[in-house]
Formats: sequence, C-alpha cells, structure tokens
Amino acid sequence: MTDRPARPRPTRRDLLLAGAGTAAAAALPAGAAAAAPAAGPAGSGAAADLQPYAAYWFPDSLPAGSPGAGVVWRSLARWTPEDDADLPYNTATVPLARRFTPVPPNPTARAGQARVSALAAFAPTSLNPSQGATKADTYALTHWAYIDELVFWGGSSGEGLILAPNAPVVDAAHRNGVPVLGNIFLPPAAYGGQLQWTRDLVRRGPDGGFPVADKLLQVARAYGFDGWFVNAETGGGDTRLATDMRDFLLHLRERADGLRVTWYDSMVESGAVSWQNALNSRNDSFFRASDSMFVNFDWTRSGLAASGRLARSLGRDRYELWAGVDVESRGWDTPVDWDAIVPASGSHVVSYGFYRPEWTWTSQPAGRRTPAAFHARDDRFWTGPSLDPSAPAGGTGSWRAPALSVADRSTVAALPFATSFNTGHGLGWYEAGEALSTAEWSHLGLQDRLPGRRWVVRTSGARPAVGFDFADAWRGGSSLLVSGALDAPATVELYSVRLPLAAETVVELAHRVDSGSAAVRVELAVALEEPGAPGRPYRFTYLPAGTPPAGGGGWTTVTLRPGKRLAGRRAGTLHALGVRLTAPDGGPVRWRLGGLAVRNAAPAAPARPGVPKVAAGQQNSDGTAALRLVWDRSSGAVRHYELHQVLPGGGRRFLGGTCGTAFYVPALRRVDGEAATRIEVRAVDELFACSAPSAVSYDW
Repeated sequence: MTDRPARPRPTRRDLLLAGAGTAAAAALPAGAAAAAPAAGPAGSGAAADLQPYAAYWFPDSLPAGSPGAGVVWRSLARWTPEDDADLPYNTATVPLARRFTPVPPNPTARAGQARVSALAAFAPTSLNPSQGATKADTYALTHWAYIDELVFWGGSSGEGLILAPNAPVVDAAHRNGVPVLGNIFLPPAAYGGQLQWTRDLVRRGPDGGFPVADKLLQVARAYGFDGWFVNAETGGGDTRLATDMRDFLLHLRERADGLRVTWYDSMVESGAVSWQNALNSRNDSFFRASDSMFVNFDWTRSGLAASGRLARSLGRDRYELWAGVDVESRGWDTPVDWDAIVPASGSHVVSYGFYRPEWTWTSQPAGRRTPAAFHARDDRFWTGPSLDPSAPAGGTGSWRAPALSVADRSTVAALPFATSFNTGHGLGWYEAGEALSTAEWSHLGLQDRLPGRRWVVRTSGARPAVGFDFADAWRGGSSLLVSGALDAPATVELYSVRLPLAAETVVELAHRVDSGSAAVRVELAVALEEPGAPGRPYRFTYLPAGTPPAGGGGWTTVTLRPGKRLAGRRAGTLHALGVRLTAPDGGPVRWRLGGLAVRNAAPAAPARPGVPKVAAGQQNSDGTAALRLVWDRSSGAVRHYELHQVLPGGGRRFLGGTCGTAFYVPALRRVDGEAATRIEVRAVDELFACSAPSAVSYDW
C-alpha cells in the first residue's frame, strides 16, 4: 500500500491546532467530518434536531458572538442530567471488565512495566453522532489488549472545551478492560483560549469546594465513563490560579470513587504555561494531585530517567508517567528514541502515550479507505511490520510496535464466551450467514472481544495471510479470513483465555471455505497451561472440526466437547484457543471463521425488552423518517439490543444496535406504500441468542 507523503514532525503550534475540534475535523479523512452529518445518510434529508450527538461544554461562560453551523454552546456549570435530552443515547452501559496478563508471546514484552495511553480523536468535537454512523469509514479501534487508558481527544474554543466520550467507544473499551477519559482542553490564547475559562473551571464555591469539578464527576457517572484528562494550556495565570488548579485536581481525585484523573504537562506551579517535557519540581504537585501525567513530547532520555526516579521518590509508580509519542503525521515512520522509554535491555523507564494513533485511519489514500485496508494498517501499527507478535521485530524500519515491549491483556475469563469477529463496522449486517442489510454501518458498542495477538501463526511452511474480512460474515459485519497456500499445517493462535473446562463444556465453531478454495481440514486447538516462559509457544491439543470440501458449500457449525476428552486429565482450565488448518489435497485456500463460542449450559433466549416507544419522530424531505426510540431493559444479562424493520413480505431489515435502551434511526424507509412500519427490538446475550421481539409501529 502506498501512503501519501509524510509531513515533517509537527511543531508545537501544529499540535495545538490539532487539538482544536475544527482542526481535528480538517485532519480527518474526507468522509470523516461527514461521518456526523446533521442528516443521517448523505442525501437523506434527515431532521437535524432529532440526531443525538456526543456532548461537549464550556466550563461556564460562553464565547462572544454566535456559534458556527452545527455547533451548540453549553455551560457545564448549568448542566443537569434531567435536562439532557441526549443523555439516554450517550450513556455507556458495559461495565469495566477485569483483565489478566498471559505469558507474553515474545521474550521482549514485559508484564508489569510500561503501559500505553492513547489520545485518539474519533470524530470532530461537534456533530459527532452518539451512536455510530451509517458508513463503515470510521476509526474502529480494536487493539485494546495493549492500551491501559484511552483519552477521547478533541475540544476547541469555537465549539467547546470539555468532551464526554460517546457510548460506543466506552462500551467497546470497557468490554476489553480499558478505562476511557473525557477531555478538558483549555487552549492557548493564540487559538482562542481565554483565561476566564480556566478560572471558571477551578472557581471555588462558598464552601471552598469546586462546583465544576462536582459537575465533571456527575457527568462521568451519568454517562458511564472513567474520569478526565486535564490539559490546561491557556497562559497568563499566576501562583494563585496554579494553587486553585492543584486543589481542583485533588478535589476531583478525592471524590472520584474509582474515576481517574490524568494531568497533561502544561501549567507549572507559578501559573505560567511552560511545557517541562519531564516530571520535576515545577510540576510535581500536579502529578501528586492526579493519578498519572502525560509528559510533553520534547522529552529527552536523561529527562525521562530523572522523571522516573522522582516519581519513585514521591512514592509513585514510574509507569504512571506517559511519555508523549506524536504519531499524528507520520505514524510508524515517526522517529522515536525508544530506548529512552522501553529499552531493549533492562527495565522500562516510564510508560508511553500515543498522540493520535488514528493516523492508521486518517492517512489512508483517498479511495482506498476500506475497512479491511484500515485493519491491516492498524495491525502493523500495534504489532509491527512482521504482523506477528511472537516475532514483532521482523520487517524493516525503526518502528518499535507496542507488541515488542508491552505485555498484552485479556478479559476472556468467564463463561459463556462468544465472538463473531465483528469489528464494530461493516459493509452489511449478517445473521446466521444471511445478509439482513447491505448498507454500511459503524457502531463500536457492537464490537466483539477480538483476538489480542494479531497474528501468531505457527507453521513449518509458508505463512498464510490472516485478517478481518468484510465480504462475508456469519454474524455482524466481518469474519476472520485465512488465505494462501498451505503447504504445511498452520496453527493460528486466537485467544489467551482463563476459562473453566468441565466435562459438559462445549465449543462451537461456525466456518466455511470460499468459492475457488481448496479443501481445508480444520482442528480446534486448545491449551491447558501457560507457556513456561515469554516467547515459548502454547502446547496445543487438537480436536477435529471437519473438512469443508473444495469450492465452498456454505457455513457449517461444528459442536465439540473438549471437556469430555481433556478435563479428566488435569485440573481443567483453558488457557488458549486457536485453530489448526491443513490443505489435504494442496492448493490455495480461503477459509473463514465466522463464530467461536465456549459454554457449559445450553443457550437460552434472554427475556424480551420492554415495549419500545417513539420518543420523537419527524419525516424527512426524501420521504424517510427520523425516529428516537426508547424501551425498558430486559431482565437478566444482556450484551446489546438489535433493531429490525419488518418488511411487508415478512423479512427483516437490520436498522442498528446499541448496548443502551435508546436508539436513533436517521432514515427509516417506507416499503411499498405501507401505512405503518413495524420496528422490532430484541435483546441479545453473550452467546448471541436473541429474545422474542418487542415491537412498535410507526404510522406514516
């Protein structure tokens, strides 16, 4: 793939501009700013006043003049959840999962040392839809296994300074054990910043407390995310303002009750804005008042070493310091003194923070931004040019991908577990191998827990290509495709897990071969113990899972019972899952894995949700209708809800899905002049079993 020419490393001015929402919009791909149209799909003419958007505010006072098109100026000091009409559409509901650290797949990745913070802009500050978009061209981040903290980046003086993450991002991150922080951006005066906004933020109440800090905590709890990233870059302050800022951070942290606060290396204790590029005596009080600190980008090797020592002397973990690595303009071609952060020998010095890793999306050449192309680039960013975390140093260039240094984590530690390899966007929507929609879509909240190690392949022959593919799926929008000439058996390691294995444990695989493929013998690979040391492979046992014949023949679901064969041999815990593929007759193969499930009890459908209601509706100029729908939660465990339009002939058309209990349909299409359209809502559990539908009719 040929990328556009790399720009020189941005200056500090460039970085500040990129932090502004308007500049962020300009930096996104051509389709990205339109990913949040005021009107649903292009040309639909959907009602702008019904589309819910991600929330953003000023601390209190608003700018002079009038906001730009599509921008709403709001004061956080005046916000209440009761008056927030978009809150049901913005509320994340997936709890933050617990993670464990398996033995790393290579000897250079170290558990318990450097971690990764990622500052990512998924869309502009304003006009960012609450629940995904009707397009697949989005930043569908999936490499959660290496991330310890995600910052929902953005903010500008012309739109708003305080951003609450939208629900799909938070739900996807939480499913993988990653906390998400909202962003507070106080820009320099050169970019519209006003010192009054800093004063508004840290203004004390009559009781000496901080009313806006209390609002920030209330927002995080109401919206369901995990804390705040505080970036105070408006100059002109004094010691009193700096003291108020420090006490504001302490107030946040002391009342956070599990929420996190990260400070950006900007203001110093005199009140001036002076990026130190280190932790030192001029900014350590802000670090002590926070959970972690993002160190500005112009750090030095000696400065980071001294920062780590100072953190330890303060009784803090040196890995609570994120050394900024700006990848916005050059991605994996960014020059970095990696040994200053994660030396190849010896302990890591500090953690590191990626600024704008969505470069893997924004930098794709026009006309080539397909979902599959994006994920191939994103795999290279996180894994390295070898595309194999068991050997991430392979290939050329100086990029030291996270997989080389950082131990991956997993949340697959309880039954039931299932995945359809759904990445959270697609070119259509499939159920049981049937396309229920051929429209593009994106919604990270529907993303599955995906393999954390992309891609470990063990073979003595040619290595096949492995990746997500969007041309066909068993469920959702994507499947796992293995293609190439299998001149020797190839084991693809998929998941590091901690799953109990009993005699009744069942593993199900839904798989197929494509037209033109050679026959493929498929075996489930299971490991009952961890490798003895980092870099050593799992010891797999292989269970036959069928041999789809050459030429393709549709999806096949295979049910295996590894517990009956293996549980009696030793205390049963599954530690890894994979597949071994063999081409018994030779020839190139194209084999898809569409679903993988591990369970004990037989699946039972969840309870149906409450009857949906049309909270608001409006017909669009093109004859479609924009609807806000709400319903009550199902009893019991629910992974997410799916909405379908019932067609006059009895079929169904997928409209979307959400983890919450409110959904916006931008453009419901009337069929054959029907007088009313029936919309069904189903609850979906962890095994993708669906409830009976609850329905509402929309009268045309």
